[in-house]
Amino acid sequence: MIERYLLRYFMAVVDTGGFSRAAAACQVSQPTLSIGIAKLERLVGAPLLNRSNRRIEVTEAGARLIDHARRIEAAFAAAETVGHQADPRPLIRLGVLSSLPGRWLETAIRQTRASAPDERLEIREGSQKELLSLLTRGRIDAALAIVTPAARAYRLLFSEGYAMALPRDHPFGGESSVRAEDLAADTMIVRRHCEALADTSRHFTQRGVRPFMAARTTSDDRALAFVRSGLGVTLMPECFASDGVAMPALSGFQLQRQIAVLVQPDSTARIERTKAFEVFGSVYASSGAHA
Repeated sequence: MIERYLLRYFMAVVDTGGFSRAAAACQVSQPTLSIGIAKLERLVGAPLLNRSNRRIEVTEAGARLIDHARRIEAAFAAAETVGHQADPRPLIRLGVLSSLPGRWLETAIRQTRASAPDERLEIREGSQKELLSLLTRGRIDAALAIVTPAARAYRLLFSEGYAMALPRDHPFGGESSVRAEDLAADTMIVRRHCEALADTSRHFTQRGVRPFMAARTTSDDRALAFVRSGLGVTLMPECFASDGVAMPALSGFQLQRQIAVLVQPDSTARIERTKAFEVFGSVYASSGAHA
């Protein structure tokens, strides 16, 4: 008997294009996912994936199975919400990247409630990895998240870089850019949910800068409060520019991110007709363009 989790593993590999990314999306180890795929291939009696030249290609049997797998997963998701179907109002399940400004989310919700009072919203906030996992498993219809090789954009909203968030009265607060070496004496605020955390740490370490960590947080509002109060400095996406905070570029740090609407394929036709889907995309696109 083919179990549901095996189909989820298989869909994750197809959707993300790799075993390591699929394992992260499913929140399991790569060996566990590989064992699951091998078990699924034994159960269906044919190879589902070609693993050669560092590329994953779906076999003919895999192409047939993926269509069945998506229909089965959609049916499971529908069955799990059967208790809520007495309410005829459309339900839109949206994932929002936790490293996007909360004020944008507030604006999008407020505008949706004003323009589409008959639509229901279910908001799930999370990291990039968490949102991809929810999307792959059909737990959300769409996500406002980062475009990656494993997460193709339905609609690109905006692109941005990262900058150092400093108190306005910081010695480098009036500069357009600052070097990591210039901040060697500063304490650092660690944004633990930041997708650029590993790159940031590598950038400072490679330049011999190992600052004292004054605070660790998963809240960007808290991180900004720490910066404004003078507790420390931190790297943040450029969209977090705000009063009381200077944001010079970090010299030599070239990382960029593209924020897009990512959509669960089986949900596309249904949510495209909703006002909430339109409003959220418009609010984040406009906010990102003016950040």
